[in-house]
Amino acid sequence: MGGLRGVRRVYAAFFLGLFLFLLWSGEFERLKGYDVELFLQLDPLTAIAGFLTSQTLYKGLALALVILIPTLFLGRFFCSWICPLGILNQALSHLFQRRRAVEAWEENRYRPLYRLKYYLLVILLIFALFGSLQIGLFDPIALIYRSFTLSLLPAVDRAAGGGIFATATVFQGGVLIGGVLIGILLANRFITRFWCRALCPLGAFLGWCSQWSILRIRRDVDRCNGCKQCLKACQGAADPDGAVRVTECHLCMNCIESCGTQALHYGLAGARSSIGQPLDLNRRRVVESALAAVVAVPMTRSSLSARSTPAPEVIRPPGSLPESQFLARCLKCGLCMRVCPTNVLQPALLEAGFEGMWTPVLMNTIGYCEHHCVLCGQVCPTAAIRPLSVAEKVGAAPFTQPVRLGTAFFDRGRCLPWAMDVPCIVCEETCPTSPKAIWYETVAITSRDGRKVTLKRPFVQPELCIGCGICENKCPVTDQAAIRVSSVGESRSRENRMLL
Repeated sequence: MGGLRGVRRVYAAFFLGLFLFLLWSGEFERLKGYDVELFLQLDPLTAIAGFLTSQTLYKGLALALVILIPTLFLGRFFCSWICPLGILNQALSHLFQRRRAVEAWEENRYRPLYRLKYYLLVILLIFALFGSLQIGLFDPIALIYRSFTLSLLPAVDRAAGGGIFATATVFQGGVLIGGVLIGILLANRFITRFWCRALCPLGAFLGWCSQWSILRIRRDVDRCNGCKQCLKACQGAADPDGAVRVTECHLCMNCIESCGTQALHYGLAGARSSIGQPLDLNRRRVVESALAAVVAVPMTRSSLSARSTPAPEVIRPPGSLPESQFLARCLKCGLCMRVCPTNVLQPALLEAGFEGMWTPVLMNTIGYCEHHCVLCGQVCPTAAIRPLSVAEKVGAAPFTQPVRLGTAFFDRGRCLPWAMDVPCIVCEETCPTSPKAIWYETVAITSRDGRKVTLKRPFVQPELCIGCGICENKCPVTDQAAIRVSSVGESRSRENRMLL
């Protein structure tokens, strides 16, 4: 059975490599049709939380059954065999491993602290039940997608001098997002797989499911000599030297390989197998966690947010659902930002409220929404951004109206032709609509120094503007553009309208 640990390492290396390849291929617009969002589709917790918020199981998330059903029979195998964050934690735990056996025994004992992930799971599911999808803040798959996409990969590209990826990318809040992942990985220096043991809500959910598994780590009480070598190697604090905690076991197989008497095996119970320990939960703490979540949900919605009042700077990607539905579906995974060719999609901070933190918004000072691009909707795993065809987005036949993200407005105090008597028609030239939403009026003026100047002063025709932001992005007044896009007039909202 010791060879099973080697098999696990091969699978772990394969899935970690697959995850990194899919992220890299996302830079090249879903290279050859590979699904960038595959690991999110395999995540049963995102599927269940998404169902609770929207009462809909998006078809791609049905793949989560591939993980959920085997877990009921095989145990919590996902954490050590497939999960990219779990694999990274395990690798770093091995590097940080203490050499003294006494320290390892103490470190790998089960602690009441490890119940925390179950209470966190309860809180996040209560939030989901009330229509607030915050699972992506802690779900390990959404977290690692977000961290690599918005922080680590751009940092690698910049450190290498650029050119590794197809586009240069920068993201607001990237230091904080990357710092969270680095903190999780460095925590392995103090407690082996601290995130997996104490905080991971997906691990808690899979651990709860695995308590009924038929196949599990078993200890033969006659063969065991109490050497504790299994405890020294355990990654999950599952107490393999005693009554094994199946809900905490990651199936890393370290204990089986380290056992010199072959007292441990994976499979069905034998005649002299020890009895496993049940899920360790304090019912009072579970109830307290649920009540705290029930109180917290209205508190998060009592502050001003894009859900309650349309915010001019909260411009969502094309195809986004109405704000309340969008927040009920968005996982904050960052995949839409990964595939965006112009880097216009950025993680929100608090401009959309607490519920909207790290959800995608357009920041036109960095990029603009490419007129014929619909990639963000294709990679969204929960259809918070619904898939669009190019024809639907631009309003080509058989569609009669384009998808509108907002409306552009001129700041005439900053516009060169209006305020500075300087000729400029950049915004009109770059406007992609047909007919153009920006038009100009030709005027002849006499400047202060007596020069005759012919100017083309621009105007916006609101019913033609789609809010793509290219005019704002290309405006030569670079610090704060003389034309700026607001969310008003967006297609997804019946309330966020102008009275014309």
